[in-house]
Amino acid sequence: MTALRTSRSGRTGQYLALLCYLVFLAFPFLWLMSTAFKPPRELGSLHPTWIPEDPTLDNFRQAFDEQPLLRAAGNSLVAALAAALIAVVIATPMAYVMARNRTKLSTAATGWVVVSQAFPFVLVIIPLFLILKNLHLINTLFGLIMVYVVWSLPFALWMLVGYVRAVPRELEEAAAVDGASRARTLVSVTAPLLAPGIVATALFAFITAWNEFFFALVLLKTPEKQTLPVVLTHFLGAEGVADLGPLAAAAFLATIPSLVIFAIIQKRITGGMLAGAVKS
Repeated sequence: MTALRTSRSGRTGQYLALLCYLVFLAFPFLWLMSTAFKPPRELGSLHPTWIPEDPTLDNFRQAFDEQPLLRAAGNSLVAALAAALIAVVIATPMAYVMARNRTKLSTAATGWVVVSQAFPFVLVIIPLFLILKNLHLINTLFGLIMVYVVWSLPFALWMLVGYVRAVPRELEEAAAVDGASRARTLVSVTAPLLAPGIVATALFAFITAWNEFFFALVLLKTPEKQTLPVVLTHFLGAEGVADLGPLAAAAFLATIPSLVIFAIIQKRITGGMLAGAVKS
């Protein structure tokens, strides 16, 4: 009986800790959403409230009137989707080879992949800018996409290596015993098991590119090519004073695509982990 009570109290503590963590994560988004619907009078109040007393859509209308948000969102969407797709297409076969051929070289390569993520952006921006300038890719979405692919590829590769190693070799060996070719085994057995990992990796690459600011600020010069994070900075005045209402409204809209994409594919991430283990 004592052990049961201890187990229940421990589980309750875990749930409370999880609840506190979720509140901690959700607080910025909820405050941003609240700010986006507040009129100027409430934004300047010394006693802010969670729920707007007089909610309004004027901030959203003003945001669209002041800045080309739709065009910037389109640029961000193209860059993020293309970068995620290219990164996954390149990383998936590389991850399979590295995971199935575990040599000292592949181990060292995996370690270098992880270490490379610690390099700050400012360390590579000057040589990167010079390379893209020589290739005539400055101020182009294609150049920005290539930068996003290169920057997200190491971590995408590291993620997929872990997913490939989680797939039992015995499944591939069993398929080979049943007469399946190497290509058929990869398509019918391994690929379905890797699908959740591929989707999760693509989501990571997409969100990284969608939210990226520094490279887009340096490499894109004309307003027609700028992405959404860069355009959001235009809501800051000449003296650094933010136009808080429209800025919050635009930032709130900028978070929606990531949330929608995650909501659509979350079943794909959590379901079907053993779909490829069933022989037909």
